[in-house]
Amino acid sequence: MPKILVSGLINFETTLKINKFPLEYYPVAYPFGGVNSTVSGVGFNVAKALKTLGAEVSLLSITGGDSVSRLIETEMEKCSLGCEFIVKSIQATPQSVIIFDETGKRQIQVDLKDIQQAVYPPDLFTKAAAAADILVLCNINFSRPMLAAAVNAGKLTACDVHALSPADCDGYNADFMRHSDILFFSDENIGSGVHEFIRHLAGLYQNKIIAAGMGSKGSLLFVKKDDCFRHYPALNLRPVVNTIGAGDALFSAFVYYYAETRDAYLAMERASVFAAWKVGANGGAEGFLTGNELSILFIR
Repeated sequence: MPKILVSGLINFETTLKINKFPLEYYPVAYPFGGVNSTVSGVGFNVAKALKTLGAEVSLLSITGGDSVSRLIETEMEKCSLGCEFIVKSIQATPQSVIIFDETGKRQIQVDLKDIQQAVYPPDLFTKAAAAADILVLCNINFSRPMLAAAVNAGKLTACDVHALSPADCDGYNADFMRHSDILFFSDENIGSGVHEFIRHLAGLYQNKIIAAGMGSKGSLLFVKKDDCFRHYPALNLRPVVNTIGAGDALFSAFVYYYAETRDAYLAMERASVFAAWKVGANGGAEGFLTGNELSILFIR
């Protein structure tokens, strides 16, 4: 059973389904069954996915001392994640609103409150990291000091920097990219030159593995030791309900299976199945397969 540390955002997420973009103005609308709220955030999504697959997970995050944090605690216990490494040190817990349509287009509005100024206790991180096989350090500010600590401890580190653009290489995400053994990003802002962009990243940061999520075009994996690119097509396993969290699902499953096998190619094959099944559910933290369920689909 892989032991994986996840440091990342937990927020309270509300999703709204609309007919199409752009959204026309109406004083009142009644999207019956189209508004849902749940605990989400990249850190929670990844941790829940890993736990569902079968990993032993320590989730490190920061919340507020408010009613939302109590909902989070209830959900964490429900998912068997536990709250040992959740710190209540900000005034209010982050929240998000996600508007999406039937084609998969979405707009995400994230209110981080004051979490970007918060500091995670180093002693708690050291305690959680000691036995971990892989550290998943999501690109939120309180994870940033953990990057150098992970390198110093000789820990394998994985980061997903999401919708990356060429201009980001020296910006906010640079620390996360520089310190990642496994680096994931979305090609949403890259255009057609994904192979060249990955080559550029590999030259800058010397990552062992780089992967790009490409939505309906699947994903692209680069393994440095083999100097090899491999494309994985998007799979159609069930009707798509909502693509929110698909990238988190792909990343999570890759980390899980890489921790188990150290085979990047097999890990991405299985991650592709996991992500394809996930988009048949609504909400960033819903629709996850167990390891046994995924194995059955993978064999088929």
